[in-house]
Amino acid sequence: MKRIKLDLEFIFRASPTILYQFWTTPSCLIRWFCDEVDINETTYSFSWDGFPELATLVEDIEEERIRFKWEDAPDEEEYLEIRMSKSPVTGETILEITDYCDDNELAEQKLLWESQIKRLRQETGG
Repeated sequence: MKRIKLDLEFIFRASPTILYQFWTTPSCLIRWFCDEVDINETTYSFSWDGFPELATLVEDIEEERIRFKWEDAPDEEEYLEIRMSKSPVTGETILEITDYCDDNELAEQKLLWESQIKRLRQETGG
């Protein structure tokens, strides 16, 4: 199965500071992203429905960019990256996500991210 890169962009009223907290703080992550999370230095253990997945935090620029590498990724070049920036025109926060999926799962992966981002919006107020 061919793996493809998925780039998504979302606009938020919440600041990069708030969004950064929701990507890096266990108490915030469980409110919208996963059921459980345990962080040990740069290793994150995310759990969904009792199934854990390990990721290593490989890049962390506060309020700007976070990059994870999944331990069980099919290709070692794959990553999950979150970028946050302020629009100079509107002042809104632009949240960009890069993820990977099988080419036959693209529609499902987009729907999953849209659902997750909807929950993130509710938790951050916008």
